[in-house]
Amino acid sequence: MRYEKPVINKLQSGLMNKFGSSPLYARRVRKEIDGVTIDDLVRQFGSPLYVFSEQSLRSRYKNLYNLFSNRYPNVTFGWSYKTNYLQAVCAIMHQEGAIAEVVSEMEYDKARKLGIDGKDIIFNGPHKPMHALEKAAKEEAMINIDHMDEIYDLEKVAQKLNKKIRVGMRLNMDTGIHPQWSRFGLNLESGQAMDAVKRLATGGKLILNGLHCHIGTYILEPDAYAVEVAKMVEFGYQVEDNFGLKMEYIDIGGGMPSRSKLKGSYLPPDVGVPPLESYAEKITEALYTHLRPGDFPRLIMENGRALVDESGYLISTLFAAKRLPDGRKAYITDAGVNTLFTSFWYKFNVEIDREAAGLNEPSIIYGPLCMNIDVIDEGSMLPSLERGTRLIFSPIGAYNNTQWMQFIEYRPNIVLISPEGKVDVIREAEDLKHIEEKEKLPKRLNLHD
Repeated sequence: MRYEKPVINKLQSGLMNKFGSSPLYARRVRKEIDGVTIDDLVRQFGSPLYVFSEQSLRSRYKNLYNLFSNRYPNVTFGWSYKTNYLQAVCAIMHQEGAIAEVVSEMEYDKARKLGIDGKDIIFNGPHKPMHALEKAAKEEAMINIDHMDEIYDLEKVAQKLNKKIRVGMRLNMDTGIHPQWSRFGLNLESGQAMDAVKRLATGGKLILNGLHCHIGTYILEPDAYAVEVAKMVEFGYQVEDNFGLKMEYIDIGGGMPSRSKLKGSYLPPDVGVPPLESYAEKITEALYTHLRPGDFPRLIMENGRALVDESGYLISTLFAAKRLPDGRKAYITDAGVNTLFTSFWYKFNVEIDREAAGLNEPSIIYGPLCMNIDVIDEGSMLPSLERGTRLIFSPIGAYNNTQWMQFIEYRPNIVLISPEGKVDVIREAEDLKHIEEKEKLPKRLNLHD
């Protein structure tokens, strides 16, 4: 070990750890993922490195789907593309039975290119250009109206295509979750949604056949979904009774949590995050309570985080260590907020790839970017680590690959481990050619002339 000048820090013991392990001695060591060693993964594919477990993805899908399909006879999962739109991840979800849920023309095109029929695409989102609406209408996608202007746009599309278009309507409502997601859809309590139904019905060009709502993300209150279902079913029957429009589906969106931990939360995920069974029980119980006898509309769920988050890991390498002026130990890794964008909100599990001697101490983990906000974690309890130690962050499968940035560093390889242990590259690491391929340099600025 390299000599390090001793530092005297005031002991901050804090409260007793009611969960049983001592933070001074406990540490997490991970030497492999799905049977493939961390050393082999880095040797073949470099560091940093995203790793996805196909076995975990398929298992999580089956488990969550069974929780609902065993309780209700008409269930469809719509894979949320914005959560992770890597082709390999999307293809696994579709092989398992999910249709596609998209919120932009770009995501719509990705689903179609992957082989998903328009009728198996849910088209959500506040921005659907006219040409995108026309394409989706021709291909009979499930278009969920977000605002009144979209009704006008769709009526123009219907007139151009000389056909009536079947549409859904996105609602927003008070389910006890605050802040309320009121930006998207038409408000239920104010009467805005019913006014939109009246306008839609009098227009005669659009046929309302479904309702959609998404109450938020990382929802820790299963009862909120029960309130959502009750309000959607009641509204659906009001529409049916007053306008003769049958609601063929109830799409309750996504938002169920993974076993991740929000920064600032006290309880660990195993204690603070409700089991997914409780969501399935509350949602299906609300359906049976409020649906009329013999009525079983299609229950659509737009799952994302709960399916993919815990199947993803990021391997990084410790590049340097230093002491900060306040005495804290700081480590610099080769992965930063450019590759782990959700580190602004979530506290990841931090594992090391080897045994390490000595007591843990509060440590801060920085990324490689030349910017002060490039902080992965500010309070990890880590022993003294050697340069070259691998740090493995998880769960990172949700949103990090869709929100990552091309900034300062090249973005790394992404690999998928098959159930048989085969490792495939599912997205190649960037190089300068990839970064600059869309740029155009005016001839007068060419420095090689």
